[in-house]
Amino acid sequence: MPTPPRPSRRVAVLDDYQQVAATYADWDALGADEVTFFAEHLGDADGVVAALEPYDVVVAMRERTAFPADVLARLRNLRLLVTTGPGNAAIDVEAARAGGVTVSGTGGVSPSTPTVEMTWALIHALARHVPAEDRAVREGRWQHTVGRDLSGRRLGVIGLGGLGRPVATVGLAFGMDVVAWSQHLDPDDARAAGVAAVSKEELLETSDVVTIHLKLSERTTGLLGRDELARMKPSALLVNTSRGPIVDEHALVEALHAGTIGGAGLDVFGTEPLPADSPLRTAPRTVLTPHLGYVTEGTYDVFFREAVEDIRAWADGAPIREL
Repeated sequence: MPTPPRPSRRVAVLDDYQQVAATYADWDALGADEVTFFAEHLGDADGVVAALEPYDVVVAMRERTAFPADVLARLRNLRLLVTTGPGNAAIDVEAARAGGVTVSGTGGVSPSTPTVEMTWALIHALARHVPAEDRAVREGRWQHTVGRDLSGRRLGVIGLGGLGRPVATVGLAFGMDVVAWSQHLDPDDARAAGVAAVSKEELLETSDVVTIHLKLSERTTGLLGRDELARMKPSALLVNTSRGPIVDEHALVEALHAGTIGGAGLDVFGTEPLPADSPLRTAPRTVLTPHLGYVTEGTYDVFFREAVEDIRAWADGAPIREL
């Protein structure tokens, strides 16, 4: 029989990189013996188990730390696993349930707004060379690049769903010609959004900016590989705020060094945090950010406040927002 819930004694809050989680909720209200905020990523499975073995409750930040079946089986004291957000592909929920571990989630800000804003931050940073010009001004130089116009150019949106649609709307507001593709895109839905549905090949071959808004799955892993990148204009910009493995990183690095695409703005990577020896760190014409799409004050307020609510409800024997 699974061990019944009991008041939490030790709580671990993971991947608090900015060291701000303590300020977004009343953790003292839990009455826990200990609440530990981990500011560094715990690493591989052995590192996760070694750090978390003593804890009854773990609060995971999105998919930064994986909890597959083998890790869950080794966390013998774990009774509640809270993920920020309403779902987490990095948690084996069935294995957790089988082991007597409750898994709860939280809500969030509008699922699209922060990531849509981040997408456009990367597009503008690339098009107007913002990082390079910022460095130049600090070094005493003045106006050494020429920015790109967006108005009148083509924006190619891969995935016209909850994220892709508002990204497309902003593109239209900038006067861009917006096209979209996904495997099951309904042309009528695209037209209703003011967007033309095209083939993947046409989108890649004709777009000045290509932006990705798909969920990671077996079908989308490696969706943009060497052949697909070769179809893009030599001047085209690629932006990915979805998941790193959708783009073949090795092929992307090759394309950047060869100059067969104009640049890339990446907020997501195949391995996160990005390894120190990743060739992306030295690839030309790139803007790299550390998976900031959802990292906003409004999102964190909901994430951590509702995580505390989840823990209190579980301790009272009435779990909420179970996955």
